[in-house]
Amino acid sequence: MSASEANSELAANTIPAPKCSNVNNNNSARSSRVGSAVSGAGQDMDDLEEQRFGWCGWQPQWLQRFCTAKWALFWLCWGGALQGLLVNGLINVSISTIERRFGLRSRQMGLVASGYDLASFACLVPVTYYGGRRGASKPRFIAIGLIVMGLGSLVFLLPNFLVGQYRATIAEANVCETESILNSSQTLSSCEAASSSGAGESESLTWTVWLFFGAQLLHGAGASPLFTLGVTYIDENVSKKMSSVYLGIYYTMATIGPAIGYVLGGQLLLIYTDWMTVDPVQLSLTSDSKVWIGAWWMGFIFAAFMCFLIALPVFGYPKSLPGADKLKLERVSEAHATKPVDAGSESDESGELTKRLGNLPRAVISLLGNPTFFFLNLAGATEGLVIAGFAAFLPKQIENQFSISPMLSALVMGLITVPAGGGGTFLGGYLVKKWNLSCSGIIKMCLTVTTVAAFFTFCFIVSCPNPKFAGVTTDYNLDARIGPIALDASCNLNCGCSRSNYDPICGINGVMYYSPCYAGCGQEEHVDSLKHYHNCSCIGGNVGWVDDGVDSSVLGPDATNLKCDSTCQSLPVFVALCFILMVFTFLATMPALSATLRCVQDEQRSFALGLQWIKVRLLGTIPAPLIFGALIDESCILWQEKCDEDAGGACLFYDNYYISRYMWLLALICKLGSVVFFLGAWWFYVPPRKPSNVNDKAEVI
Repeated sequence: MSASEANSELAANTIPAPKCSNVNNNNSARSSRVGSAVSGAGQDMDDLEEQRFGWCGWQPQWLQRFCTAKWALFWLCWGGALQGLLVNGLINVSISTIERRFGLRSRQMGLVASGYDLASFACLVPVTYYGGRRGASKPRFIAIGLIVMGLGSLVFLLPNFLVGQYRATIAEANVCETESILNSSQTLSSCEAASSSGAGESESLTWTVWLFFGAQLLHGAGASPLFTLGVTYIDENVSKKMSSVYLGIYYTMATIGPAIGYVLGGQLLLIYTDWMTVDPVQLSLTSDSKVWIGAWWMGFIFAAFMCFLIALPVFGYPKSLPGADKLKLERVSEAHATKPVDAGSESDESGELTKRLGNLPRAVISLLGNPTFFFLNLAGATEGLVIAGFAAFLPKQIENQFSISPMLSALVMGLITVPAGGGGTFLGGYLVKKWNLSCSGIIKMCLTVTTVAAFFTFCFIVSCPNPKFAGVTTDYNLDARIGPIALDASCNLNCGCSRSNYDPICGINGVMYYSPCYAGCGQEEHVDSLKHYHNCSCIGGNVGWVDDGVDSSVLGPDATNLKCDSTCQSLPVFVALCFILMVFTFLATMPALSATLRCVQDEQRSFALGLQWIKVRLLGTIPAPLIFGALIDESCILWQEKCDEDAGGACLFYDNYYISRYMWLLALICKLGSVVFFLGAWWFYVPPRKPSNVNDKAEVI
C-alpha cells in the first residue's frame, strides 16, 4: 500500500466531519460526513496541522509531546486551582480582616463576593455560545480569561496602597484619666480623630467597596471559560469512560485551590499589613490582638503572577487534540428522550442549533424543555447557594464562634477542604467510572449522598456560649446580662472614655473589656510586644476575681491587649461533623456534572453548561453572599460607633447562638431543596431508545 493510499485510509477511519475553519465554509462537506472524510489526504493533513501545540506558527516537533489530553488537563488543573485559590481562598479568608481594616459590614462584603458571580452570569452566554462553536478555540478563550483574572487580582489589592497606613492604636495611651470629665467638645474631637485608632477610618473608606466589587467583576469574567469551555474541552478529547476521571481530577484541583488559599492567606495574616514601614513590636501588637490587621493583600500579587504564567501554555493548545475526531464518532448519546419529532428536519437542525445567533432562543427552549436538565439545574442552584455562602463566611463564623484567630480559622478551613472537598470530588468521579453508572444511576447516586448530607447539617448547631464581654454579654459585676448594651459603669464613669477608641483587652478575670479606659485602667506598660495594664478599677473592684489559694501579688498585670482564651471545647466536634458534611456535599458534584453532560445532545453540551451556570449563578451563588451577609449582620450585637450614620461600620461582636442557628437553617433548607430537585430529575428522566441510536451511529461511521 502506497503512502498516499495509507493516508487516505487513515483519514477515512479516524477523521470525521469537517472540523477546521477552511472546511467549515464548504457547505457540501457538512451534508455528507463520510464523503468529506474520504475527499482527500490534503484536506486531512491540514486538520492534523491545526492539531499541533505552539504559538503563532511556531510549532516545533519537540513541543508536540505536550499536545495530549493529560498535559492539557495538567495546565487546566492549575488554572482551576488558581481560580479556587484566589476567589474562594484568599478573598474568603480575608473578609473579616478587610471588614476591620476598612470598616465594612458583612452586607457590603456580601455584595463584593457576589460581584464574581454577577460577571460570570453576564459572560457565560457569549463565552459558551461563541466559544462552543465548532471553529472556535476553547484554549484561547480560557487563556484570555486567566489574564483577565490576573488583572482582577491586581485591582483587588489596590485599596491597601490607595489609603494611608493602618494605625491600630491611638497616639496616646487609651487609659482612664479620672481628673478630666468628658464633655461635648471632647466627644466631638475624639469622634473626628477616631481614624487614628483604626476604628473611625471607615468613615472615608466605604468607597473601597466599589473597587473590591470591580476587581470581583474581573475575576468572574476571567473565570467564566474555565468550568464551561474547559470542561467540554476535556470531555471531547478523552473517551467517555475516562471523561469522569479526568473531570474528577480537574474539579478536585479546583477544590484543593481554596484549601491552598486558606492556608496561604492564613499565614500571610500573621504578617503585619504595613510590615515594610511599621514595626508592630513598637506598637506592642501581636497577631493575637483584636486590632491586628494582617498582610491580606500579599497573596494577590502571587495569584496575579501565576495567572499570567499559566495563560502562556494554555494559549498554545489547538482547537482539538489529535484523536478527538475518532472519539467523537465512537460516542453513544444518552440524551433525554423527547417526544417524537420530524427526524428528517430536527436531526439536521440540531447540529446547527447552537451555531447561529438567530437560533439562540430555540436552543434555550430546547434545553429548558428537558425536565432532567431543568431539575439538575435547580439542584445545582441550591447546592451553589449553600456552598458559595459558606465558602465566603464560614471562616468568619468559625473565628467568631470559637474565639480563635483568623489564621487558625483559615488553617481549620484548609484542613477540612483538602481531604473532604478534594477527596469527595475525586471519589465522586471515580465511583461513576468504577460502577459504570448510566445517567439514571448517576442521578440516584446524587440523590442518596445529598440526603445523607442534609442530615449532617446539624453540625452548625454545635456552638459555644458567648464570651464574657463587660457591658455587652455580662455586667461589670460579672452577672449574666439581659438588656441593652451599657459600656458605662460606676467604675469608669469619670474616665472620659470614647466608643470610637475600640481597643479590647482581656482582664485577668477572663472578661473582655471594650478598651483599657472602659476597664478603668490607669496605667499602661509596654512589655516586649504586649501592653500590660495596671490599676484597673473595673477589674480589681470585682469581688472574687482572684482564684482561691492564689496570691494576688504574683498575678502580674490586671489586663493585656490579647484575646481571652476560650473555655469552649466544641471545635473538634464541629470540625469532625463539618468534615462529613463536606465529603457528602462534594461527592455529588462530579456525578451531577456527568449527568448534565449525558442528558443533553452532544452538540448542546457547551451551551447547556453555560445555561446551567447562568441558573446556578442567578438563583444560587449571586444571592448567597448577600443572604449570608445579611443574616450574619443580624447576629451582631455590638457595632462600631460611627460619627457619620451613613458610613456603616464593622461589627465588633456577634451573638453565637443566633449566628449558629441562622447558618443551620440556611444549610438545611438548601439541602432539602437539593434532595427534592434530584428526585425530580431522576423521576422524569427517560432513557433513549438504544436500537435507534445504534443505527444512527452505524450510519455515521
